Amino acid sequence: MATEAPRWVKSSYSENGGDCVEVAINLAATHHTVPVRDSKNPTGPALTVHVDAFATFVAGVKRGQSGGI
Repeated sequence: MATEAPRWVKSSYSENGGDCVEVAINLAATHHTVPVRDSKNPTGPALTVHVDAFATFVAGVKRGQSGGI
């Protein structure tokens, strides 16, 4: 059985001078996770975030909450 590879997508806010985040939302439905990585270091580590936590994070960002970041 083949493992689905992440399809990385750059943040729509990535035109801010190079501080970019990429996510692989294609794994959300099958793995219930959203990998997140630094686009400047594509071979470096990626965080794996549960879809519920990622959705909560995105909703908070849209409301203007930083969550202590």
